[in-house]
Amino acid sequence: MNFSFYIAKRYLFTKSKNKAINYITLVAGLGIIFGTAALFVVLSGFDGLKAFSLEFTSFTDPDFKVFPYQTKTIKISSEHRQKINKIEGIISFSEIVQDKVLLSCEDKYLALDLKGVDANYPQQTIDSILSYGAWMEPDFPHIVSGWGATNTLGFGIYDLTKIIRLYAPKPGTGQIMSVKGAFKSMKVVNVGIFQINESLNNSLVYTSIENARYLLGLKPNQISALEIITHPEADLEGIKTALNSVFKEKIIIKNRIQLNDALYKMLNTEHVAVYLIFTLILIIALFNIIGSIVMMILHKKENLKTLYSVGADKDELQNIFFMLGTMMTVLGGLVGLFLGATLITLQMYFDLLMISPTLAYPVVLKPLNFVIAFGTILILGVIASQIATWSIKKLNI
Repeated sequence: MNFSFYIAKRYLFTKSKNKAINYITLVAGLGIIFGTAALFVVLSGFDGLKAFSLEFTSFTDPDFKVFPYQTKTIKISSEHRQKINKIEGIISFSEIVQDKVLLSCEDKYLALDLKGVDANYPQQTIDSILSYGAWMEPDFPHIVSGWGATNTLGFGIYDLTKIIRLYAPKPGTGQIMSVKGAFKSMKVVNVGIFQINESLNNSLVYTSIENARYLLGLKPNQISALEIITHPEADLEGIKTALNSVFKEKIIIKNRIQLNDALYKMLNTEHVAVYLIFTLILIIALFNIIGSIVMMILHKKENLKTLYSVGADKDELQNIFFMLGTMMTVLGGLVGLFLGATLITLQMYFDLLMISPTLAYPVVLKPLNFVIAFGTILILGVIASQIATWSIKKLNI
C-alpha cells in the first residue's frame, strides 16, 4: 500500500509531458473543488432559509400547547393553575380562547380566527408582533388586527368613525328564525395592528380572553388551549408527563415542531430534494475523474510495464490509480470546503447577496454541512476511482 501511495503521489504532483492529460486532470480537480463548494453553499443557504422561515413561528407559537382531546374546550380551575405553576421547567403559561368568527366593518365581512388571550400572554411575543398602536386592555372591547385584515376591511387604529363588529355563531340546536338570532355580536375598537406573516395577518385577530368568552358563550372556567413557555434547558418529556397528570380529562399536548408539522415536513423534504439534485450534478462532474485516470493509465502504460516486470502485480498497479483518484477527491474536497466556508462567512458578515435592500440572504454555518458535503464527495470520488481502475485489468501488460 505504501508503494502504491508513493507512486500515486508522484503521478498527482508531477506534470505530464502530455498537455491534454494535464488539462483533463486540472478540469477534474476544479470540478471537485467547485462541486464541493457549491454543495456546501447550497446546504448552508437552505439551512439559513429554514431558520429564517421558522423564526416567524417563534413569534406566536409556545414551547407547548395543550388542546382538548374531543371537545372544543378544557375546564381549568385554580387548582389546575397551582399545579401547573409548580411544574419544574415552566416559565409561564397563558390561557387561550380561540374560534372562528366574522369581523365586519360597515358592509365588509371577513372570516378569521379570534384569539382571546389573558394577562399572562408573553410580553416578548407582543413586542415582536405589534407594529402600530397598543395592546388591548382586558376590561374594554378592544381588538388587535393584522395588516391584511385592516387593509381588506378598511379601518385603522382607534377609527371611531367606522363601526367594527365581531360575530360568532350562537351555540344551540334550536331552529334559526333570523340572521340576528343565529349570531352573537360585539362592537369593538381596533387599538393596534400586528404583523407576523401574510397568512396570519389576514386570518387572525386578538382580543382579551374575557371578550372572547363573552362572544363565544363560554364559562369563566372554559378555555380552548393552554400555551406554555419553558426554560431552554427544561426536561420537555418530564413537563409533558406532568401536564398529563394535572388534567383528569384526556388532553393533547403538542410541542413547537408538532404545531408546525406541515412546515417542518415541507422544509425537510425540500432539503433532501436539493441535496439529491446537487449530488446528481456531482456524479456528472466526477466523470472527469474517471476520464482523467483512464487517460493517465493509457499514458503511463510503459511505466506500468516496467513496474510489472520488477514484481508489482495488477492489484498493486490498480491501487496506484485508486489512490490517485482518492487523493484528488480528498484534496479537492478540502479546498472546496474552505472556499465554500469562506463564501458563507463573507455572506454572514458583509451581506454580499441581498434579497431586498434591507434583507440579506440568510445563511447558517453548521458543522453537519461540512460532514455531509465532504462525505458525499469522498464516497462519490472513491466509487469513480474504483470504476476507472478496472481498465488496468483489461490492459495488456
